[in-house]
Amino acid sequence: MRYPVMIHRDGNTWMASFPDIPEALTGGDTRDEALTEAQDALITAFEFYFEDNRPVPLPSVPASDQEVVAVPPSLWAKVLLLNAMCEEHVTQAELGRRLGVPRQNVQRLINLHHTTKIDLLAEALSAIGRRLELNSR
Repeated sequence: MRYPVMIHRDGNTWMASFPDIPEALTGGDTRDEALTEAQDALITAFEFYFEDNRPVPLPSVPASDQEVVAVPPSLWAKVLLLNAMCEEHVTQAELGRRLGVPRQNVQRLINLHHTTKIDLLAEALSAIGRRLELNSR
């Protein structure tokens, strides 16, 4: 749930970019502002993958001193669901059939701006043959 982020100075501003998600770019007047804006840029970039029905690249292992941006667990579950649907070639209509719900309900499941209960996301992943596990370390 944590993506490595690169923060660097660009003239009078600071830029943030993600090696795993090249579409996610942002900046700020300060290093801290660029880092704060980075999560929004990352989630916005996820939307491109969802719109195109393409799997979201998973985060690489950050270097020991590299900063990371965390993705909220509810959004991470949606990323995992999209990726599972892509890998298993399951359409929204097919997932709706498996869950016994209309396609529009599935559209809400994979809408990053729609609040979805984690139990429903776990049920959707189960319908694809996957299991959602939460781990606390």
